[in-house]
Amino acid sequence: MEINSINAAVLAKMFLNGAKNLESKKEWINELNVFPVPDGDTGTNMSMTILSAAKEVSALENPDMASIAKAMSSGSLRGARGNSGVILSQLFRGFAKVIGKEQEVTVPVLSHAVQKAVETAYKAVMKPKEGTILTVARGAADKAAQMAEETDDLVLFLDEVIKEAERVLKKTPEMLPVLKQAGVVDSGGQGLVVIMQGAYNALLGKELDTASITASAQTGAAAKITKETEAEIKFGYCTEFIIVLNHPLSDNQERNYKSFLESIGDSIVVVADDEIVKTHVHTNDPGLAIQEALTHGSLSRIKIDNMREEHQERLIKDAQKVAAMQAAQEAQASQEAQEQKEIGFIAVSAGDGLSEVFRGLGADYMIEGGQTMNPSTEDILNAVEKVAADHVFVLPNNKNIILAANQAAALSEVKKVHVIPTKTIPQGITALINFIPEQTAEENEARMLEEIENVKTGQVTYAVRDTVIDDKQIRQDDYMGIGDKTILAVGKDLEQVTLEMAESMIDDDSAIVSIYYGEEVAEEAANAIAQKLQEGRDELEVEVQYGGQPIYYYLISVE
Repeated sequence: MEINSINAAVLAKMFLNGAKNLESKKEWINELNVFPVPDGDTGTNMSMTILSAAKEVSALENPDMASIAKAMSSGSLRGARGNSGVILSQLFRGFAKVIGKEQEVTVPVLSHAVQKAVETAYKAVMKPKEGTILTVARGAADKAAQMAEETDDLVLFLDEVIKEAERVLKKTPEMLPVLKQAGVVDSGGQGLVVIMQGAYNALLGKELDTASITASAQTGAAAKITKETEAEIKFGYCTEFIIVLNHPLSDNQERNYKSFLESIGDSIVVVADDEIVKTHVHTNDPGLAIQEALTHGSLSRIKIDNMREEHQERLIKDAQKVAAMQAAQEAQASQEAQEQKEIGFIAVSAGDGLSEVFRGLGADYMIEGGQTMNPSTEDILNAVEKVAADHVFVLPNNKNIILAANQAAALSEVKKVHVIPTKTIPQGITALINFIPEQTAEENEARMLEEIENVKTGQVTYAVRDTVIDDKQIRQDDYMGIGDKTILAVGKDLEQVTLEMAESMIDDDSAIVSIYYGEEVAEEAANAIAQKLQEGRDELEVEVQYGGQPIYYYLISVE
């Protein structure tokens, strides 16, 4: 089969099929996040980003290249969520700049478009890190440039480009030690490969049902739970284990092992070194995978989950989160119009207690979200429009929201948007505390940027899988105390882990410790921790406040 050109109708099908393929595998991609936290969301963020663009593409009645390019670019830019979603939107933006000027897509056009996509994405990231989605995209672009010199056949061209992307993806654990230690490939890179595979299958006539894309994108929520939805999960058991090898696998043995897994399932990840092989596969018969693995060595950390049951639970939780977020936004939108002022504030927060703290410090508009639901670029833009101020300060309060906030600032045409790159809730609180009304927006921005660097943050949650990070052995359901840069404490006792984390953050220069306890924590338990931290530290001020945040039992700041 040889294809030398693609018209607008075929390109639209390819894009929609790529989106659908990602949507169907987003939970698997979520599982690839390095930190085993219960809010791993790379797959969800990338899926919601591309679905926003897919909604616009699918609404086109008689698409041409220019209209498809505009829909891909504008839809993904405004729908971008999380760092992976923003980078994906920039890839589409660069891609669209090239194809929007053409009447049909040929190998030279596609090669040029891929080069432009990577160039645009790299420019959008201040400090690009290798071993990520950017590295996978660049590997694909380099191969595209090579193949453009060798063939005019789009089928051969795309097949080789995707194979190269898969090869680079497999190498990401060697580029980022944290990936290798966790036994996973880069989740954003995997998401990009999944999109490419879906688009390629559509070119070959192997299309998924894309009818549900518009409905999913419209609400940003998961699809309604139906028998059809459940049927989308072709293989019902997520199976993971580690093989402790009797002997290192040869290249041929590793290929044969992967081929066997492909014959019984999909969503396969195999990361091997001379001593162990980390395996992940979705299959209907986990026993077959285990039997094959035992021919190479002994097994440890075996984990088998029924994905159909988990899928239902996650759909319900996603729908509840979106409904709560929309209700909060509607309540704020119904408030009386404020008098125009010089400077206003938007803060991203999850938890009614934390939101009240921000409002009490002068935040004009709250975006419900954060760790468990990253708001999109459009969510932030809509919030900016609702704040009656000439200068609007945005406090993302999460490192995975900063890029989306920056993208919103670039798209804002009327108001001057200042993004204070707060990576945690405590940093956002510190930024607001240091606002001085008598100073200019620029003076306040400089002051806030300086002050947020003086805040240490610790967060306590639980592990969703076994792994090793920074030489700390973590078991599923362990409590984890996560600092600004690494995991500070791990254990089975919540209070002990929280105290160990906090103690490691406090030093001789510390003056204030703030404890924000979550929705599943009793006030008495938080007070007990505060009392123990206070013992022997007369100069230290320890505060306890209700945060009400989900997933994270405690947020603790030290200044």
